[in-house]
Amino acid sequence: MTVSWRVVSRERQSFAEIKMAGSRDLNSERFIILNVLFFSCFAAVCPTAQVPVLMWTTESLPPLAPLAAGHITSIEELSAYFSAAFGSGPHTVLLFLQDKLSKEDFAIFGGVYGNKGDGAFQNLEAALQTSSSVSLPAVEWLDSSPVLALLQEKLSVSPVLLDADTLAHLSIDRAVSNLLLINLPYCADSENSCQQLLRDNDEIIGKVVSSMKAKNIPYAAIYTGLQPSRVIPEISMSNQHVGRSLLQTADIKPPIIFNSSGAPCIMLWAEKLNVALSASQPWIDLAAETPSFDGSTCNNTDSQLVLTYPTSGITLSFFMSQRFFPVSARNWFTLNSVQLRSNGMTATFIGSRGIYAPAEYSYHCQSVSSSQDDALLVLSSANQSTSAWRLDFVDFQIQGFGLANGTNFSYASDCAGFFTPGIWMALLTSLILLLIFIYGVHMIMQLNTMDRFDDPKGPSISVPQTE
Repeated sequence: MTVSWRVVSRERQSFAEIKMAGSRDLNSERFIILNVLFFSCFAAVCPTAQVPVLMWTTESLPPLAPLAAGHITSIEELSAYFSAAFGSGPHTVLLFLQDKLSKEDFAIFGGVYGNKGDGAFQNLEAALQTSSSVSLPAVEWLDSSPVLALLQEKLSVSPVLLDADTLAHLSIDRAVSNLLLINLPYCADSENSCQQLLRDNDEIIGKVVSSMKAKNIPYAAIYTGLQPSRVIPEISMSNQHVGRSLLQTADIKPPIIFNSSGAPCIMLWAEKLNVALSASQPWIDLAAETPSFDGSTCNNTDSQLVLTYPTSGITLSFFMSQRFFPVSARNWFTLNSVQLRSNGMTATFIGSRGIYAPAEYSYHCQSVSSSQDDALLVLSSANQSTSAWRLDFVDFQIQGFGLANGTNFSYASDCAGFFTPGIWMALLTSLILLLIFIYGVHMIMQLNTMDRFDDPKGPSISVPQTE
C-alpha cells in the first residue's frame, strides 16, 4: 500500500487548491477539506475499513509529495510519518478522538452541497485553512484506532484525558512532550441529532484551539475516529465474472425448410400450429413436433408442402401456386388450400381469398385461423365427421417461390391492411373539415366592396317625400 498525503504549508495558504486547482477565494470555498477526504476509495468496494485522520499544527509539518487517489494509508506508513513529524524535541499534541468517524460524515454534515452555513465543521475548517495541515482520508483500521498507540510510542508519554473547560486551568510544561486526549461522542439516532452532535463537537474543538492560542503554546492537533462510522463490506471478486457478456436471449425456433435439388424451395415458420379435431378437444400445437416432408414438391408454378407428424398422427399440407396478373404486371402467389388429415379423414380449408403476396415476397400474418368471423381459412368439406375441425396458426409466415436469400425469408407482405378503421375515421374527419374550410374561403372571396360613393362637391341628391 502507498500513502495518500496532502500537505498544505502555512506560508502558501493554499488549502483551497486541494478542492479546485487555481481557486484562491477562501470565502467562496467553504470546508475544502471534504474534497481531500474523497480522494481515496473511488473504487466500487474498499478492501479494508478506514478512518480519516486530519492533522494541523501551529508550526510546520514535513512536506510529502501527494500520490494517486484511492490509496489506503497503512499503519506502518502512518508510524513513519509520525516519526518524521515528532521525531525530535518536545511536542504538545491534542488528540480529538471521536467514538466513530468516516469520511462520509464530512459529505453528509459538512455543507458541501451549497448549504455552507449549515456545515457542522466550521471551527475545524478554519483551523485547517490557517495552519500547516495534513489530511489522510483513509487510514487502515483493524480493531481500534492506531493513532493513540502510535502517539504514545513516538512521544513516550501517557495521554492526559481532559475536556475544554479543564484545559483552561491546566498548566502545560513546554519543556516536555504532552499528549492531551479529548474524547468526543458520536450519534446513534437520526440524521438531525447527528448533525447537532457533530456541531457540538466542533465547538469543543474551537474552544480547545482558542485556549491553546491564549496560552501561546505551540501545538499539533489530530482529529480522528476510534472506529469508522460507516463500513462498506468487502465483496470477493474471485467468483464473479469479469468482462463483458451478452444477455441470454430466448431461443427462436428455426423455420421449416423443404429443399429441392440441394437448395431451399419452401419455407414456413409459425410460433404455433394449433390443430383441433373437435369442438371440445384442446388445441394440439404441431410446432413443438418435428415433421417429415414426404410428398412435398415444388416447381416454378406450383408448390406443395406436406408436413407429417408421427407423434400425433396428423398431416398438414399447404398447396400454393403462382400466376401472372396483367393488371399489376407481376407474378403473385396464393395459398390455395390447407389440408388436414388424421385417422384416415381429410378436411380442406380454402385460403386463396386473403392469403396472397407477390411471388418474390413471403406472406406473413399474426393470426391465420378458421374459427373467426373473418377467417382466412374457410372449411370447404361437407363431411359431418370433419365439420368441427379447426386450424389456428399464430405468427404465421410462408414462402413457396423465389427463395433468393437462402435460408432467410424474403420481404414479408403482411395481412394487416394499411387503412384501419381508425385511419379511415381520421381521413373522413379531415375531409369534412377541409370541405368546410374551402366553402368558407369561397364565401369570403365572393364578398364585393362598394365602388361608388357620393361626391361631396357635387349637387346633393334630393328625394321628394310627397308625390
